[in-house]
Amino acid sequence: MKDNESGERTSAGRRLILGGARSGKTAHAIALARSLSAARGISVTYVATAQALDQEMQHRISLHRAERPATWRTLEAPAGLAQALRDHSEPAILVVDCMTLWLSNALLKDFREDAPTAVLPNWESERSEFLQWLQAVRGDVLLISNEVGAGIVPLSPLSRRFQDEQGRLNQALAAVCDQVTLVVAGIAVPIKPAAGH
Repeated sequence: MKDNESGERTSAGRRLILGGARSGKTAHAIALARSLSAARGISVTYVATAQALDQEMQHRISLHRAERPATWRTLEAPAGLAQALRDHSEPAILVVDCMTLWLSNALLKDFREDAPTAVLPNWESERSEFLQWLQAVRGDVLLISNEVGAGIVPLSPLSRRFQDEQGRLNQALAAVCDQVTLVVAGIAVPIKPAAGH
C-alpha cells in the first residue's frame, strides 16, 4: 500500500481520472497503470470505447495507440461495456478509455431531437449494467472520463443532454470509485484520496 511516483496509493482499487480535453488525463492513467503493473507483476488491458468512423477518429486512435506500451492487450468495447469486461477473465489492470465516448455511442442510438428529454433506454441499460459491474469488481480499474460541466451550456438539445448525462455519470462513478483524480494542465489533483491517505 505504498505510494507510487505520482503520489497515489498502490493498493488495489477503482480509480476515476477526470479532466478536460487535452488535460493530460490519459497520460496520467497510462503512467499510473505502468506503475501498478510493475508493483503487481500483472499485465494491463486497455479497454477502448472509441469507434474509427472517420479519418479524424482513425488518426486520434492511432495517436492513443502510440502512447501506450505495445505489450498491453487491447479490448474494444464501444458498446456492451459491462458484458465485455465480465467476459474478460484474465487477471489484469484495466484502463477504460474513455467513459465519455462510451456515453456518446449509447446516446446517439437513443436520442431524438423531437423528444430531447425522453428516456434513453439503451443508455439507461448500459449505465446500470456498468455500475453494477463496477460495484462488484475487485482489482485495479482506471476509468478515464471528461469533465464537461465547467463551460457554457451548449446551444443544441443533443449537446445539452450529453452534458447532463456526462455530469450524472461522473457523479455515479465517483461515488463508487475508491479514488478520484482531477487532471488540470497535466497536473493530477486528488479530489477523493484513498482511505487513510
